[in-house]
Amino acid sequence: MITTYVRRELRRRSRQAVLVSAGLAVGIGLVVTVSAATAGVRSADGEVLHSLYGVGTDMIVSKTATPGSFGGERFGFGSGAFNPRAARSARLAGNRLHLTRGQAALPAADVSKVARLRGVAGATGGLQLTDTSFSGTVPTFGSGGGGSFSINSFSVDGVQISSSGVGPLTPSEVTKGAYFTAADATKDVAIVSSGYATSQQLSVGSTLDVGGASVKVIGIATTPTSTADVFLPLATAQQLSGEAGNISTIYVSAQSASNVSTLASEVAKILPGVTVSTSASLASDVSGSLASTSSLLSSLGKWISVAALVMAVLVAGLLMMAAVSRRTREFGTLKAIGWRTRRIVAQVMSEGLVLGVGGGIAGLVLGIAGAEALSAASPTLRATVGRSVAFGGGFGGGGFGGGFAGVRAGLRQAAGVRTVLVHLSAPLQADTIALAVGLAIIGGLVAGGLGAWRASSLRPADALRSVQ
Repeated sequence: MITTYVRRELRRRSRQAVLVSAGLAVGIGLVVTVSAATAGVRSADGEVLHSLYGVGTDMIVSKTATPGSFGGERFGFGSGAFNPRAARSARLAGNRLHLTRGQAALPAADVSKVARLRGVAGATGGLQLTDTSFSGTVPTFGSGGGGSFSINSFSVDGVQISSSGVGPLTPSEVTKGAYFTAADATKDVAIVSSGYATSQQLSVGSTLDVGGASVKVIGIATTPTSTADVFLPLATAQQLSGEAGNISTIYVSAQSASNVSTLASEVAKILPGVTVSTSASLASDVSGSLASTSSLLSSLGKWISVAALVMAVLVAGLLMMAAVSRRTREFGTLKAIGWRTRRIVAQVMSEGLVLGVGGGIAGLVLGIAGAEALSAASPTLRATVGRSVAFGGGFGGGGFGGGFAGVRAGLRQAAGVRTVLVHLSAPLQADTIALAVGLAIIGGLVAGGLGAWRASSLRPADALRSVQ
């Protein structure tokens, strides 16, 4: 009987029913869209991790260098070092292959420790390096005048050629030439990224200078824009950089994505002092439009959607209370003929629940439309990962003319600052749909509850004093 009564009542008051459901739909639709966009940002964080460290990598393990370990006044050239304060006037040229600024070396044996952990599908070591070359004339210090010099650098990754599926380079990414073989383990051979090969006019068979050695290009790889320019066999990279027996990064693949956070904690326990980065933790180290979007969605977007939903529920509740007030004669008469208060309350609550479900369905449709529109637009977001170089008094003395800006830019590149471009999507997930359904039911019950509270206070005598 209640079902029939609810259907007839909502049909009779269709304008009010549509208004209540529409209010709930707007609030729920906004929540669904924001939730989908937030899921898209989390997915983008994962893309950044894979772009930086290779597809199949769920976490990376590294160690941060202690402050000042890079040196203040000394700039290395090959096996020696140059102190600008000691120079008078000279033309300098040098090349150095060194750990990327901000990173410290790890023992290569740490890879085996991580690989033995339960839940690890694979682990491989890598050596992230920067090749820096310097050339130009340095003026006499203290005598004024200008100098002309330049600094250039490119990124180098030492990779374990025996690993597959984990790390910054896989055989499937080599589009020209060949991947490393076991015979290449200690040879001066390299695979270069397609972008770097184009900019430097390199091809298979070309040679380039890495760490003062002539290295032959055996392959061209199509890799994400943020990965290294040049890839070397790990043993070769260790020998050319003077980091024998060391690595800088451990790439880890987990057996289950749900176990990544637990596995990260286990790695931190067995390797004290290291930094374990996952797609979740990487978000705090990212700057650029991706970080701004993430911050906006997690703060302003979340509160706007919550406020809109709360306002929609309150408005729906007030409309239900107003509708009950206009039905004083109806409810008073029902009480007079024997309806109990709880039956009237159930009637009003049922109406609110139906309106909530209707608003939830409409809100879900609006939310899906908003998410699809966002995915179709697919805005490009920029994610910059790395730390800026702190410039102190390392280059004191006389002026360097206009050349210092080039040095500053070159050192920033050498510091390992990398930029990734990702496209934002808004994937709908099962928990988002469940959230919409739950909010619809709760919103309808709250609105119906407010109306039921008003209906429960009516007395049969009120029906005699009201005219509908």
